[in-house]
Amino acid sequence: MILDNIKIIGFDADDTLWVNEPHYREAEEAYATLLNKYRPEDKVSQALFRTEMNNLALYGFGAKSFILSMIENAVHMSNLDVTSREIYKIIEIGKQLLKQPIELLPSVTEVLETLYGKYKLIVATKGDLLDQERKLEKSGLAKYFYRMEVMSDKKPENYQKLLNHLDCKPEEFLMVGNSMKSDVLPPLELGSKAIHVPYHTTWEHETTTISPDVSDNFKIIKTLSDILNLR
Repeated sequence: MILDNIKIIGFDADDTLWVNEPHYREAEEAYATLLNKYRPEDKVSQALFRTEMNNLALYGFGAKSFILSMIENAVHMSNLDVTSREIYKIIEIGKQLLKQPIELLPSVTEVLETLYGKYKLIVATKGDLLDQERKLEKSGLAKYFYRMEVMSDKKPENYQKLLNHLDCKPEEFLMVGNSMKSDVLPPLELGSKAIHVPYHTTWEHETTTISPDVSDNFKIIKTLSDILNLR
C-alpha cells in the first residue's frame, strides 16, 4: 500500500500545512484597487501574473519575488506615471503579506504527531528561504521535521537532487501536497509515491489538467487527517 516501505515523508508547506494562497489573493486585490486609476482591476491582475511568469527564472518563487513583480507591473500599467506614494503603498502591501499570522490547516498537528517517530518527516517547499523558515518557526511545527528543503523549483530533477541529498531511494519517499503539478506528478515520475490534498484556492501557475490514475503509488484525500486512515 502507499505507506509500505516508506522511510521519508515530504510535506509541502503553503496550503498544505498552513494557509497561504488566500493571503496572496487579498494582496493582489488591494494592489489592483490601488492601480485602477491606470487600468481596470482585472487587467492589472492579468498583467501581474504575466510579469510574475516572466520573472520566475530571475527571482524564483515567494513573497519578495511577488513584491518586485508588483512594482515592475505598476510601472508598465501606469506608462511610467506611477507615483512614489503608490510605490510605497505597494511595498506596504507586500510587507503585510510577509507579516500574516500563521493559520494551520485542520488536523495538521494531529497528523504530524502521529507520524513523527514512525517516519522521517521533512518540509519540501518552494519560495523564499527566509520567509519559509520564518513561517515554519512561527507555526510551532518545526519540532516534527528532520529538515526543511526550500527548493528552487519542483521538477523531477529537483526532487532527484533532494533524494540524493537525503540518501533516499525513490520508492522510499512519499510526497504530500496540494499541488498536482508540483507535489504529485514530479515524484511519481521518479518512482516515488504521492498524496494529493486539494486546497480550495490554487495559484494559476500551479494548475494542470493532468491527473494520474489512483493507484498504490498515488492517492487523493479530502483532508490531511485522511492520511492516518491509509494503509
